[in-house]
Amino acid sequence: MVTRTLPRWAWSVAAVLLGAAGCAWLAQADLATRGEAFDTDARIVHRLLSQQAAQHDAVLATLALLQPGTGAAAATSAEQRLPALYSQVLQVLRRGGVEAWPAPLARAEAESATLRRAVLADIDLARGQYTLVRAGLPSSFALRIDAAAAVPWADWPLPRQGPVRVVLQHGDARWVLQPGTGEPGRWRLAAEKRLASDSQPFTLVVTRTLQVGELPWWRLLLWCVAAAAAVAGLAAWQRQRDSARRARELLRLGQVGRLNALGELAAGMAHELNQPLTAVLASTQAAQRLLDDPDETGADLATTLATTRQALAQSVQQARRAADVVARLRRLVQPADGGAARPMRLADAVDSVLYLLAPQIEAAGVHVERYGLDDAPEVLADPVALEQIVHNLVQNALQALEGVAAGPRRLLIHASATADRVVLGVRDSGPGFPPAALERAFEPFFTTRQGGLGLGLSLCESLAAGMGGALVARNAGAGGAELSLTLPRVATPAAGAA
Repeated sequence: MVTRTLPRWAWSVAAVLLGAAGCAWLAQADLATRGEAFDTDARIVHRLLSQQAAQHDAVLATLALLQPGTGAAAATSAEQRLPALYSQVLQVLRRGGVEAWPAPLARAEAESATLRRAVLADIDLARGQYTLVRAGLPSSFALRIDAAAAVPWADWPLPRQGPVRVVLQHGDARWVLQPGTGEPGRWRLAAEKRLASDSQPFTLVVTRTLQVGELPWWRLLLWCVAAAAAVAGLAAWQRQRDSARRARELLRLGQVGRLNALGELAAGMAHELNQPLTAVLASTQAAQRLLDDPDETGADLATTLATTRQALAQSVQQARRAADVVARLRRLVQPADGGAARPMRLADAVDSVLYLLAPQIEAAGVHVERYGLDDAPEVLADPVALEQIVHNLVQNALQALEGVAAGPRRLLIHASATADRVVLGVRDSGPGFPPAALERAFEPFFTTRQGGLGLGLSLCESLAAGMGGALVARNAGAGGAELSLTLPRVATPAAGAA
């Protein structure tokens, strides 16, 4: 199976996606941290204002408790000292048994007597003031409170000129404790909670907007750089791994090619040596028969004839031994006929070869087109031999395209099928075969390339014939050379039944 290498654009997309995912995670984490800090500050603000509201209730309760047995002078003295002790208390009001208060205070006093706690009256949040009334006997008290002075700014957790807005609400009335920047932002944080006081039921609303510029851009930039470096390292590692695998496959194909070339060479040597060896054997046997003829010998030549006969017998023996050695060499290097053939797909062999030769194809600027391979039926072939044939055909096409000085360099690989055969075609846009070379294309040791051995196409033809196929060379009509490999098609169940 061919391991496909991711193209450069895929690695770029992976780097962008990884960087975007990391930046989104970092931004989300930063927003979560800011949100937690905002919630903590909002709780502190709520606690401080609730404590101030509870203090106001305590002051009124203390004034009511000072009445019994203390006399009017003590109560009046306490009323006069309160604004000095509490800056938020603007005025202390007291009503005796026969005095009358304005209507808002009178209604609040009646409600306070019913609820037995302080009650709000005369609320003026536009000025940041309100009145707190507590009914009592023999006197009722009221505090006029300045909300701005009631804020404990010394313990305030928020910067006064910061982006956080703090508002106290009561119905439709609002009082802004802290305006914030007021700038629109990409994200909005908000907290809303009622003060922990029944007498002063103000609602605290704290909001903040976050700008895009407040994101941790340095960390985001560092993450993008780290993600790009990681993806680049992974891509380099994969390229190195693929180069090593490609080198191993090319080495394997080279070794197979050399062994097959050695087989072709040995077969040629056997063919060439068998003829002289046969002649030597025939001549030697003829000489031996002549010497054995009693009419051709004399008594005085007995010793000579015996010696000659022995020498000729040894010559015959050595000639036969040479013939046997050559025959054994030929049987050793000649591949078995169809022993390793099995059903396989042409597309697998072609994709494997294109993967191995990808750097050479890219460097030569060759545009490869393939069609019909994925739909072609399986063939009966030896995987190693088929890969060797396709490798040689594609390699020859690339070498032919080296001579194309201008114009597109194209390599077309296609497949078609008949009832019992599958044809694989490899066509290039090179100069094609010269007429004289086309006739001798499959002749051993014939080559038109300088430095070539002339065994490539001869070897491919022998391998194809060994698998029950054939290899044909021709010049394409549109220019260039085309070699067609025909192999037996694997019989389908329907065809086998027929």
